[in-house]
Amino acid sequence: MRTHRNLAIFLGLIGLLTLLDSCQQKKEKPLEEVAENQIPTEDLVTHGKYMVDVLGCADCHTPKKMTDKGPVFDMEKYLMGYDSSQEMPPVPENVPIGPWVLFKGDLTAAVGPWGTSFSGNLTPHGTGIGNWTLEQFTKALREAKYKGMDNTRPLMPPMPTNYANLKDADIEAIFVYLKSIKPIENVVPGYQPPTS
Repeated sequence: MRTHRNLAIFLGLIGLLTLLDSCQQKKEKPLEEVAENQIPTEDLVTHGKYMVDVLGCADCHTPKKMTDKGPVFDMEKYLMGYDSSQEMPPVPENVPIGPWVLFKGDLTAAVGPWGTSFSGNLTPHGTGIGNWTLEQFTKALREAKYKGMDNTRPLMPPMPTNYANLKDADIEAIFVYLKSIKPIENVVPGYQPPTS
């Protein structure tokens, strides 16, 4: 009887040591690794919309309309960039560009020491990102390359450069979401270098 009892205790201890060893091998992952691998469970379109909203893409890429509560997004023109059907207002001569930067009233164009830049069309129309690949979109955000292509000019201010720090999964979700929205034909004017 005593032998069976000692054998049971011995086998129990072996089992406990095996369990402890297994737990030791499955050490907790560092917080950075856990956070990086926790891709949202919602689909890419939902996560992409969330990212577009949080990053404020519409702030510059959507024309506004004036209401009694101030400017609001014109959702008929959502993410189509600078409205090419409108004239660019003239830059006042008495404003020194350099110490000052000017924005068009709806924030879709900016004038600064770099020249004049216009917010791009982010809709999936051919005049927007309709023909872009994920690789191009990633290069545009990571390397600030115009149309996400090598040997092109840089994206101009006020386009943020900190989007280079986005995770691949976030960039893919943004791209998938943008490809899902209403395509809008809108050929945005080209960047204009400074005149002097």
